[in-house]
Amino acid sequence: MTFPAAVLSMAGLDELISTLAGDGYRVVGPTLRDQAIVLAELTSAGDLPAGWAVQTGPGTYRLKRRADSAVFCHSAGPQSWKQFLHPPDRKLWSADRDGFHPADDRQQPPFAFLGVRACDLAAIDTLAGVLGAGAWPDRSFRGRYRGLFVVAAGCTEPGGVCFCASMGTGPRPGPGYDLALTEQIDQAGHRFVVEAGTEAGAQVIARISHRAAGEAELIAARAAVDAAAAAMGRQMPAVDLAGLLAASRDSVSWEQVAERCLTCGNCTMVCPTCFCTTTRDSSGETGEHAERWQHWASCFELDFSYLHGGSVRSSGESRYRQWITHKLGTWHDQFGRSGCVGCGRCIAWCPVGIDITEEIATLVALREEGAGEAAGD
Repeated sequence: MTFPAAVLSMAGLDELISTLAGDGYRVVGPTLRDQAIVLAELTSAGDLPAGWAVQTGPGTYRLKRRADSAVFCHSAGPQSWKQFLHPPDRKLWSADRDGFHPADDRQQPPFAFLGVRACDLAAIDTLAGVLGAGAWPDRSFRGRYRGLFVVAAGCTEPGGVCFCASMGTGPRPGPGYDLALTEQIDQAGHRFVVEAGTEAGAQVIARISHRAAGEAELIAARAAVDAAAAAMGRQMPAVDLAGLLAASRDSVSWEQVAERCLTCGNCTMVCPTCFCTTTRDSSGETGEHAERWQHWASCFELDFSYLHGGSVRSSGESRYRQWITHKLGTWHDQFGRSGCVGCGRCIAWCPVGIDITEEIATLVALREEGAGEAAGD
């Protein structure tokens, strides 16, 4: 079902936030804090990072001032929406002399995410397929995901490490949003062209101040988002990634990247789809109380593959290979899709600037070099 497009002013955007909050949602969106654009609870449109953009590159993230007051013209920051649906720390249960007390997995109030980019929208859908589906879904995730209201933001200015276009996840938001905004600032003013993706989204728009979008406005908004595909700072090589990685298990490239990789796990922490966890138990000195907590884990940690007295993947080489092979290759076998959405966070927040697209390009070059040598023989 299609719904008529609308146009909101900045005042209308503020009204959208207050309406969602009034409906009982916890509204979360981009804000400015600690020299970065981070995700936090919003009380009004005034909390949005007006007039700020970011400059990104391998191992680089910097805020920069814009010449206008745009609020959504910035690429992905250090945080993803994963932290709200799959928290980095979560109590599973506690126990004391009174008995066993499982954690309450109910999420109240429901979330409304404002300003979700296409790559992150795809990441939320990916997490839903991993944690929210199957015979044994994660009840905590399901509780937080249930009732989620998503306001996507079409990307018109991708960052220097973005490559969602080559992963098929953007820059135009795909299915899964209730509302999709495209921000426009020109001689006609500051406004947002809004398309509803669900009946719930259309009903919210009907309750706030807006005007109907003209056909030319809608076409221009869509064209601005589509044009962003040509402005991506990176591109994933167009090859069979799963097949390439399977054939490159013994490539010299892994040793080369291991010479730079610190195995710090930053890439997995900022990744919007990495979902691995570990559990830790704690108890007081008296033994009167005990708790079990779930924490994010990383395949770059030695303990991650600890088995029968030792780590299965003890070298940085093997751990990096495990991460990238799972992300781009065997994830397809498990979940029927790639684990990478092309947001570029792993590139920007790697302390030594390791670039996942360059590493794949290196593997492609080594394979072609090897094929050429074989043909020469």
